Amino acid sequence: MHSNKVKSLTKILVVEDEGDMSLLLELFLDGDNMEVEHVHNLADAQEFLAKEQPSLILLDNRLPDGYGIDFVGYLKRQFPNIKVIMISGVDAAAEDAALATGADQFLCKPFTRAQLHASISKVLS
Repeated sequence: MHSNKVKSLTKILVVEDEGDMSLLLELFLDGDNMEVEHVHNLADAQEFLAKEQPSLILLDNRLPDGYGIDFVGYLKRQFPNIKVIMISGVDAAAEDAALATGADQFLCKPFTRAQLHASISKVLS
């Protein structure tokens, strides 16, 4: 039996190579009408995006096959409707560059569940 009252799921793609961070994001996002998919590098993110488009991408900056910051421009050209929240713990200077290249928000690691949810609400509203 299918109810018409089901809220549509917000599909989120997490591009993060650190297992601990991926797990934390999963815990932070579990429930809340969010469907979370994970990939560990930029190549897998491109492959995923060829098949489906999430509403939001949580994008780490330092990945095994490149920098998330370099990927933001590509995302914004190819998928202008997808919101991008850049996450980085190492490069505080990356914030300006990420926002300049088109990221919708920047979250510095470590962040709280509340900060993550506030950023998501802000970019998706």
